[in-house]
Amino acid sequence: QVQLVESGGGLGQPGGSLRLSCAASGSIFSIGVMGWYRQVPGKQRELVAAISSDGTTQYADAVKGRFTISRENAKNTVILQINSLKPEDTTVYYCNADVADYQDIDGVFHFNTSQYWGQGTQVTVSS
Repeated sequence: QVQLVESGGGLGQPGGSLRLSCAASGSIFSIGVMGWYRQVPGKQRELVAAISSDGTTQYADAVKGRFTISRENAKNTVILQINSLKPEDTTVYYCNADVADYQDIDGVFHFNTSQYWGQGTQVTVSS
């Protein structure tokens, strides 16, 4: 019913910048918190940054001052601007969203709230 599609990962140089984007589409009634997570192989997925529908942001200590999360509510999109890239930023980044979605069943709308994940986008920092 709802898909999150990420884009913008790739190769960046130390000290450089990358911009990740995630667009939600489908049977969306509203979106609450949107966020970005990353997962290093062998470790748990960790929150990098999150933003609520009113624009309140939260960042992991490791990325404060370097990462900026923003969203375009009209486009159901969340963006992660990554500056001052470090080699330790190398991993897969996942978009996440709390979505109130709906189904039209025989003319009756049914609403549900679920967490959705994107497929992940690789960020590699190397010179």
